[in-house]
Amino acid sequence: MVRLPLTPAQLEAGRRLGAALRTARDGRDPVEVAASAGISPETLRKIESGRLPTPAFGTVVALSRTLDISLDELAEIWHPGDAEQRSAS
Repeated sequence: MVRLPLTPAQLEAGRRLGAALRTARDGRDPVEVAASAGISPETLRKIESGRLPTPAFGTVVALSRTLDISLDELAEIWHPGDAEQRSAS
């Protein structure tokens, strides 16, 4: 199966996600954070820089737990406005 290219919106969402994770890391050693999440430091760098805009769900879960940031918060960063739309329904 051929993967379709990411849209500009998906690329921007990946940049927002990476920036949020970098902020949540709050100066912690990236090697330690990556090891705790079970990923390589290079993968963490790619996610934080936006070069890996759509990390695997399991990776996002591991990072959310390691950095103590909720999946709901990360979902809102990925796609702003979803929470308001759900509560309005």
